[in-house]
Amino acid sequence: MVENLVIVESPAKAKTIEKFLGKDYVVKSSFGHIRDLEKKDFGIDIQNNFTPKYIVSTDKKKVVAELKKLAKDAQTVWIASDEDREGEAIAWHLFEVLKLKKENTKRIVFHEITKDAILNAIQNPRQIDENLVNAQQARRILDRLVGFEISPVLWKKVKPQLSAGRVQSVAVRLIVEREREIIAFKAESFYKLAANFTIIEENGIVKTLKAEFPKRFSTREETLAFLESCKNASYKVAEIEKKPAVRKPAAPFTTSTLQQEASRKLGFSVSQTMTIAQRLYEAGNITYMRTDSVNLADTALVAAKEEITKLHGAEYVKIRKYKTKNKGAQEAHEAIRPTYLNREQISGESNEIRLYNLIWKRTIASQMSDAKLEKTNIKIGISTNGKQFIASGEMIKFDGFLKVYMESSDDENQKREETLLPNVKVQDILEAELINATQNFTYKAPRYTEASLVKKLEELGIGRPSTYAPTITTIQNRGYVVKESRDGQERQYEIITLKYNSLSESVKTQITGAEKKKLFPTDIGMVVTDFLSKYFPNIMNYNFTADVEKEFDDIALGKLIWHEMIAKFYHPFHDNVENTLEKSERSTGERILGEDPKTGKVILVRIGRYGPMAQLGETPADKEGEAPKFASLRIGQHLETITLEEAIDLFKLPRDLGVYEDKKVVVAIGRFGPYVRHDGKFASLKKDIDDPMEIDLERAIILIEEKREKDRLKHIKSFEEDAELQILNGRWGPYISYNKENYRLAKDIEDPKALTYEECLKIIKSSPKKKTGKVTKKTTAKKTTIKKTSATKKTTTKKASAVKKTSKAKK
Repeated sequence: MVENLVIVESPAKAKTIEKFLGKDYVVKSSFGHIRDLEKKDFGIDIQNNFTPKYIVSTDKKKVVAELKKLAKDAQTVWIASDEDREGEAIAWHLFEVLKLKKENTKRIVFHEITKDAILNAIQNPRQIDENLVNAQQARRILDRLVGFEISPVLWKKVKPQLSAGRVQSVAVRLIVEREREIIAFKAESFYKLAANFTIIEENGIVKTLKAEFPKRFSTREETLAFLESCKNASYKVAEIEKKPAVRKPAAPFTTSTLQQEASRKLGFSVSQTMTIAQRLYEAGNITYMRTDSVNLADTALVAAKEEITKLHGAEYVKIRKYKTKNKGAQEAHEAIRPTYLNREQISGESNEIRLYNLIWKRTIASQMSDAKLEKTNIKIGISTNGKQFIASGEMIKFDGFLKVYMESSDDENQKREETLLPNVKVQDILEAELINATQNFTYKAPRYTEASLVKKLEELGIGRPSTYAPTITTIQNRGYVVKESRDGQERQYEIITLKYNSLSESVKTQITGAEKKKLFPTDIGMVVTDFLSKYFPNIMNYNFTADVEKEFDDIALGKLIWHEMIAKFYHPFHDNVENTLEKSERSTGERILGEDPKTGKVILVRIGRYGPMAQLGETPADKEGEAPKFASLRIGQHLETITLEEAIDLFKLPRDLGVYEDKKVVVAIGRFGPYVRHDGKFASLKKDIDDPMEIDLERAIILIEEKREKDRLKHIKSFEEDAELQILNGRWGPYISYNKENYRLAKDIEDPKALTYEECLKIIKSSPKKKTGKVTKKTTAKKTTIKKTSATKKTTTKKASAVKKTSKAKK
């Protein structure tokens, strides 16, 4: 018999906890959620207060069977899943599915995996918090209803296989709106003046004093007029202003700020940050990584004080208690910090070490003294026009927390540097070495990075720590948004220089508009956003989405009954779905560009079956007229920005390049981009190298031969016994291909070419069977609710047309 069974949600967490508990404890993992809503009929009994219908996942049945057996024999079952809503839901599902009893089941929580924290949790168990479970359940059910009801509308009205989500669609809207703001932006030029003055200090050394004119000039004429007025001028120090300044450290990390800073400083994606943080937490190196609290425990504050004093001295210590500003903050977790602050370094994988160092530095810096600075402004008078240049400098008098850590910024144009100014006195005469008037241009709004999108979602109250990373991953996986880097474009700018009372002009070139790892909306993302904004304004409303999050918070606090909140949302929403299906028009983002000069036919662009495309001519009503021609848009072309001339060029393809080996060579654009076709084979054009409008036969032959060589290397062996069976080289190594199925080869097979036909068949036969997705056995899902029994008025609901009638739940 097992004396104590401890169940956690991950094997890594189980392994760490096992080290702290004695032989009387068996620690097992549920490998995350063990069940979810079934797909049939939404997995929700809409007529019966939205009662969820859960089903154990096929891949979890073995895990559940093992846990059931262990739980049956255990004297005490300890459920130790994470302390947030998701973790509480996992605990409740385990309790229900394993048929546990309250008298010998205990729920324990901890925000760090240390011996003290685990033992303290065992000394202070509690019951499963049904309010937290209801909050998670409400989110899951609401998101299922939105996704399952809107997606079929998109299939019918926009394009098959599209999907929508309550939070994801709003996140895409943010990116689409920013893109349109950028498309509409027109850069305006202005001139900024900077001067270099020289002064001879008392020791005879000549020093340069750099200053700027505080006003920008909008036109070249204004700039020239000002520079003319500076000819023959004398310059002297009119005023020196010194002010003390203080810089305070940033608060310890929340989920959001960790994702942002790891992106800026380490180049991590949001999901990458969370994956690494999860590993650090499960290994016992940091506290729980899904939190919106900036609070540190008293024990952590004591440890921070000791560590700072030891490393830097007592004058660097300033203990602070930060308060969470986010009104929608969930349960009172601690901020993300190292579990042991006296451990500056850890061993592990490279990225784990880098992220841990970031967390350690941020936590230590948050409890260090302010940095003390001195800001100096030197005003330099111009004798000929009464105006002034200003030289500004900043000197660090005491580095404080800056000795350890400086927070980064999303402002791409911000420059931070310490400027030391030469020693000058009021009335000192300065020599003007030169004055430069440099043409600048106004900046467009920056596109979102993953980190800055998380920041915006948090500011708007959309989503919670557990949803930021999945949301950003989902909108990219669905093809609504792409993350990529793009080259900038050359732009000329002018510099007008006044030197020795003489004006000169020069033109220089700069690269502008380069983007690194930015989020761009795709055409389909923009079309779907427009459709949803038109027909489902509530779902796409930022305030509405934030208000729903607050309602989830109220459910978690026991202030709101979850199914009443769902009912209030669902009924008008479902009516809107029905109305949209019946009355809305198809939306393809169609945009008429003009007429083809050769044929006089209309040219338009729109979303087609395989994505954005151009169309020459209209579809005949009687199906007997001339059919229109179609051409896929090229990479970098978009429905909202493509010009008529660019669209006309698309219809120059397919283009015959000539003959190679007595067979025609053609270049064209397909759904996967531009390609060369020869002898029934296809070779893709190289991105950023080959242009389908300019490629010639010589270059096409090179691509054809490269593809042949690649195919030759891919092929390892064929068999006379069966032409369908082949051994091929793939991205992940050699594999067997047979009847359109692939079979992995074991790593210990040194020479795949030596495999016989019989050995290959044996490998195929012994390989695990592929999932077909067909349901072979009907499973009865148990209808469950965790709401405490209370007299509630039965809600009459208008039933979704897609939901079949189900029998009433037993009273």
